[in-house]
Amino acid sequence: MRFPDRVRYLNKRYLNRLTLRLARSAWGPFAVVYHVGRRSGRPYQTPIIAIPAPDGFVVALTYGPEVDWYRNVLAAGGCRIGRHGRETLIAGVEPLAVQAALPYFPWMERTVLRLAGTQDFVRLRKQE
Repeated sequence: MRFPDRVRYLNKRYLNRLTLRLARSAWGPFAVVYHVGRRSGRPYQTPIIAIPAPDGFVVALTYGPEVDWYRNVLAAGGCRIGRHGRETLIAGVEPLAVQAALPYFPWMERTVLRLAGTQDFVRLRKQE
């Protein structure tokens, strides 16, 4: 198993449980994406970092666009985002260029994303 795959596995298996607690609080950049499995139909909750934007949220796909939550959201055409005690219905998902996405992130996160070489970002548009 490659290093990024190991990190992703450890996050999915162990760290996400802790991060979900933080995401449900009114603190920090974390949010919860509520989505439905594209094959199983099961409901899932996944912690992500979602930065508010005027029309929804900007999200860095730090593990790339092949992550389960993102593929489920694309298949369903939307999801719900819970952030700081509020839920937002998401009705649109679109790729976002690195240059357009990075200004939404605070300087520390922006620096980490650049150092990590993150190239995949999406805009989650809230339902009107």
